Amino acid sequence: MQKKITFPNQDSVVELFGPKDVYLRQLRDAFEVKVISRGGSLIIKGPREEVEACFEVISQMQKRIKSGRSMHQDVVTQLIEEACTCGEERWKELKNRVTLEGFGGNGGPEPKTEAQARYMEAIAANDVVFCIGPAGTGKTYLAVAVALDYLKRGELNRIILCRPAVEAGEHLGYLPGDLRSKVNPYLRPLYDAIHDFIPRATLEEYIENDLVEILPLAFVRGRTLDEAFIILDEAQNCTIGQMKTFLTRLGASAKLVVTGDITQIDLPRSQKSGLVDVQHRLLDIDGVEFVRLTGKDIVRHRLVKEIVSAYERKTGKKDGGSENGQGKNK
Repeated sequence: MQKKITFPNQDSVVELFGPKDVYLRQLRDAFEVKVISRGGSLIIKGPREEVEACFEVISQMQKRIKSGRSMHQDVVTQLIEEACTCGEERWKELKNRVTLEGFGGNGGPEPKTEAQARYMEAIAANDVVFCIGPAGTGKTYLAVAVALDYLKRGELNRIILCRPAVEAGEHLGYLPGDLRSKVNPYLRPLYDAIHDFIPRATLEEYIENDLVEILPLAFVRGRTLDEAFIILDEAQNCTIGQMKTFLTRLGASAKLVVTGDITQIDLPRSQKSGLVDVQHRLLDIDGVEFVRLTGKDIVRHRLVKEIVSAYERKTGKKDGGSENGQGKNK
């Protein structure tokens, strides 16, 4: 998504950016956006919720400058904090917008943070959503919940679960048993998420009746995935070629959610992650949205949040990763 702000003259842009672009750097550090100055206009590009928050801060900065009030770094910091804080009324409204009606009267699982709610909202509004964030932020859990909601309401006919089997080299021949037995270890996190919402026996029934399909990434070529809610989990372990192959399987009436953590890439260092690569390739395509969850959205044990923060401090990067876009192996 992108938004454009037009200024009366170039001096207004310079004043907004601050001395030596100090305010611009604050905005870029606070939000996952690109802020581009072109003549007398400003273009903000990035995930929708990040663009909207950044746009709100810049609008408030403009009003302050226009009224003749002073502008300094502390003011910009305060405006950023206000834009990132969800008030109680706004939070209730946001949660109501992402209620999962297919779960009946209780509405099913609810988002625990504003970013999680924005994630669920993005799935409703777009056919393809990429959710990137650290462990414990609910990327897979919420995707499965929304998928079941679509299935229960009859919006889509089936759920397709896919996950790269990096450790087995995608050959799927190293483990005993039939195909399902071979891929079960890799799909375990997805099964665990589904079991939180429906009994094990119901899941088995869904699988037998082809309402839930387990699709190894190695076997996706040649398929057209239609009338389905598709979840590609642990997508940071897809190569660029695998990501392209998977994305081009999307049918005319389908939804796709791709989740992953680009700080936990298990590919050989000679291969770039398809999830890292795709962020730059598809950023400006309508109907495709990128959502980023952070340590603030971790809802597991409190220590998980502290562990993630410790690793972020060590690497000095929120998203981790080295210069070629790869993170340290687990």
